[in-house]
Amino acid sequence: MTTTTPPAGPPQAAPTPDRDATPDPAHRLLLAATAVSKAGTAVGTLALPLTAVLALHSPAWQIGLLAALSTAAFLLIGLPAGAWVDRLRKRPVMIAADLARAALFGSVPAAWALGCLTFAQLCTVTLLAGAATVFFDLAALSHLPALVGRSALTRANAHLVTVDAVAQTGGRSAGGLLVSLLTAPVAVLVDAASYLGSAWLLWRIRRPEPAPQPAPPGGRRLADEIRAGLRFVLGHPVLRPIALAGACTNLSLQLCQTMLPLLFARTLGLPDVATGLFLAVGGVGILLGSLLARPLARRLGAGRLLWLMGLAVAPTGALVALADRGPALWCAAGGWLVTTVKVGIDNVIKVSFRQHVTPDHLLGRMNATMRVLLTGALTVGGLLAGLLGSVFSERAALWVGAAGLALVWLPVYRSPLRTARALPGT
Repeated sequence: MTTTTPPAGPPQAAPTPDRDATPDPAHRLLLAATAVSKAGTAVGTLALPLTAVLALHSPAWQIGLLAALSTAAFLLIGLPAGAWVDRLRKRPVMIAADLARAALFGSVPAAWALGCLTFAQLCTVTLLAGAATVFFDLAALSHLPALVGRSALTRANAHLVTVDAVAQTGGRSAGGLLVSLLTAPVAVLVDAASYLGSAWLLWRIRRPEPAPQPAPPGGRRLADEIRAGLRFVLGHPVLRPIALAGACTNLSLQLCQTMLPLLFARTLGLPDVATGLFLAVGGVGILLGSLLARPLARRLGAGRLLWLMGLAVAPTGALVALADRGPALWCAAGGWLVTTVKVGIDNVIKVSFRQHVTPDHLLGRMNATMRVLLTGALTVGGLLAGLLGSVFSERAALWVGAAGLALVWLPVYRSPLRTARALPGT
């Protein structure tokens, strides 16, 4: 299969006059579905590992294994899933994935209530729910250009990242409170209910969805389609550095996010609410980053903003690694906030670049290749966190994460993105 020849440099799109327009009803329903789902997921992200820690008394290596399994599905089925998504209408895929995740996470509090919850079940639920998330995320990212139009991609991505950040902030804050009041397994039920709400909101979108590109005479081989997606991403001067920088960021953040709950609960003896509030600071940072991304990109240039922010926040990971009781905890929270501001900016600008330079018929495979690389880094980060936490200490894993966060600006700086100016909708 042939692919579109990648451009020689980063896109230089002109600003559009409707960049601050209010989302239309279909886009609002998508935003609402995202908010409901992400808020529940934020609760589950805290409640599921705390279920292992508090209800099953799991050691550090098991917590690291759970973190790795939550993203392992992208490595196992990500590439073929991208090719399949390109063959299908996107919204039915998203709804089916939501319903599957609701059933899987709902089984956790049910098993706990019956006295038969095991670590093996937590692993199974985490892995299968991750597989459903693969299809949901690829379909959602591939559906957005058709839903809002390519000229509005940056604005639409900024809205989605903002909603995600608000949901994470509220969800993680509520997660610590729910774990304290209801126990961790019952808090997982909130995550299951959120997926049901997301499925209902997506079902309410009535805008006709474009049909997938028809198969050529003689059909299409899945392996050929997967190779076409890989060649497109790895050979593209814009997509390749985005993938490398994103993988380094995800690996480093996963090291921190996996070990912080253990450090707070066991080493520092902090209450669950404190853990939830600390992680919620990350949601605030992503929110701020999503709000700042477009105005800063217009002022500094989108590509320049990416590497300048990476360089500016390079020292902040050390503050997270030094987290302790008292003033050091506030400094760590400040470092986490600044780090996640950069993540919020990246999420808007990098995803918009990705969608803008990719033709419609390759969106699913481009997103799949990106997700395999980026989420594969999360899998490695979870396993590495468990290994470092068991062999050395939780704090050793945090220092490795801090070192990685100090280097994530280099791939963008050494690419054509360094001088990229504008994005669609900026």
